[in-house]
Amino acid sequence: MIESRAKNLIGKTIVSEETGRRFGIVGDINFIPESGELLSLVLIEPTKYTGEINIERDDSGRMVIPFSSVRSVGDFVIVSEKEIV
Repeated sequence: MIESRAKNLIGKTIVSEETGRRFGIVGDINFIPESGELLSLVLIEPTKYTGEINIERDDSGRMVIPFSSVRSVGDFVIVSEKEIV
């Protein structure tokens, strides 16, 4: 059940709670299979804005947003920019 909910995040636009700026789109999700704990969202199609801030990268060089920074999910994934940078 957790996996199916997590898959619903893929393709949603990630937006800053503080500024309303777009970061890009959720392309994948990093999680712990045994527990289903969500670790981070993998960012695809990053916007120009993401180049201006220091977003963490995984071992493959992909930009990742810690799941702990997610504030809400609806049509968009709203994240706290303060917790990312």
